[in-house]
Amino acid sequence: MDKKNNSNIKIIKSKVLSGFKELVHGFSTREGLSRTFPYYFNLSLSVGDDQDKVLENRAAFFKAAGSDYIYAATQFQVHGDGISIVEQPGYLGENDAMITSKSNIALTVTSADCVPVFVYDANRKIIATIHSGWRGTEKKIVNNVLNRLVSDYNSVISDLYIYIAPSISQENYEVGEEVASLFDTRYVKPKRDKFLLDVSGCNRDMILNFGVPGKNLEISNLCSFEEKYLHSYRRDGKKSGRAMGVLMLKG
Repeated sequence: MDKKNNSNIKIIKSKVLSGFKELVHGFSTREGLSRTFPYYFNLSLSVGDDQDKVLENRAAFFKAAGSDYIYAATQFQVHGDGISIVEQPGYLGENDAMITSKSNIALTVTSADCVPVFVYDANRKIIATIHSGWRGTEKKIVNNVLNRLVSDYNSVISDLYIYIAPSISQENYEVGEEVASLFDTRYVKPKRDKFLLDVSGCNRDMILNFGVPGKNLEISNLCSFEEKYLHSYRRDGKKSGRAMGVLMLKG
């Protein structure tokens, strides 16, 4: 489900998360504030884009999503399996997942092909965001977060609602044998001397195998490589911008 506003900011929304009125959430695209080549509506400070423009983009995106950038919790993603426990907004350093039980803290995740995951414990009112590229997926960062929710927050698995936002599809994600060999063959298709890897599918199955009910899981069918209004590093290279996802409990 997409949403546009008077700043021409296109935001992708989850149906499963939209059912909870206490949540603010959204995933950005390349469309917003009439930004143009090469970065378009970029929300990353680490790709070479003008910093003032990026901060203006972030403020506009948060407003369009229904929040304010002053509530943002951000971090520099390093393709690992580390988790930040967030107690207040601001920059958190290096990690690839965030968890908070506090309201008015907007957890973020950036992506330009990697798998962004939003998690909500609807009973205990806990949220998490996860950045899971092939490295994070191989390290099972999604499992790490779900285990942390159960062990540290007493989450009940059936209370978890999860959205896998747009990422690159298997058909467009070509890797070498050194990467393909790290994954079960069910997620790998040969393509001449390369392989096609289903990173989103790996994360989907981790979530379902953990016991999350299928009805609580929504998986975007949008491919970041194919959809020209989405950011894609594989398609656009070093000048690609980054999308940002946001998830917040209203105070």
